[in-house]
Amino acid sequence: MSLINSYSQSLPQASSSTSNTSAVTKSSVQSTTTTTTGNPFLDSIRLPEESATPEANDQMLKQEDFFALLSQQLSMQDPFEPVDNDQMIAQMASFSTVDGISNLNDEILNLNTVMSSSQALQASGLVGRKVLVPSDTGAISTESPNINGVISTPSAMDTITVSVEDQSGQVIKTFSVDGSDGGNVDVSWDGLDKNGAPVEEGLYSIKASGKVDGEAQELAVSTYAHVSSVSLGTTATGAILNLRGVGGIKLTDVLAVSET
Repeated sequence: MSLINSYSQSLPQASSSTSNTSAVTKSSVQSTTTTTTGNPFLDSIRLPEESATPEANDQMLKQEDFFALLSQQLSMQDPFEPVDNDQMIAQMASFSTVDGISNLNDEILNLNTVMSSSQALQASGLVGRKVLVPSDTGAISTESPNINGVISTPSAMDTITVSVEDQSGQVIKTFSVDGSDGGNVDVSWDGLDKNGAPVEEGLYSIKASGKVDGEAQELAVSTYAHVSSVSLGTTATGAILNLRGVGGIKLTDVLAVSET
């Protein structure tokens, strides 16, 4: 009698343990089926499961990170050899200096942007006027049938020989100007060739030469050009003046501004 009762009482325990085992087995089978198929070949060619890519963190240390490191350093220091106050103050001062320099760089970049915009606004007042640029090449067009320029001389000279060349280097006309005053000598070409006929529209170069201490020497020539528009440019170049028929030039390269 006691044997039957003990056996009947042990049945629920056995069934519960069996159900727990089956539950564990089922859950393990389900978890296994989510990762493998049981076939080594199929498992080897399965696509890898997608893994979430963590977002990139900012690698720059900020002031909060510095104080966190400082607090950790103070908490882990040897109580018998604590960090010297001077060292801690020096560390804080160094970090403040670096942080201040970083903020100063940002402010300088903003200031450069503002200055570039302001410079372009001021340069817009040159649109429609002529500026003197350090180039011996000028443009002949219907709006500008002549080329004016300036010849720079190291000293006074009796005669300055001027020759006008086209883009191929062929001499179109030759004439002389007085250089007895020395310094900057004005020169003007009326856009006519040696036969008195108007030349075609295009770019022409003015070459000048004279005798310096008895020896022939090439002289620097600058020409006037018409400003058609202004470009904003960059912080490195500044405002760009777009010259009719010539191209762009930096505002800082302008030598003089003409009334017309």
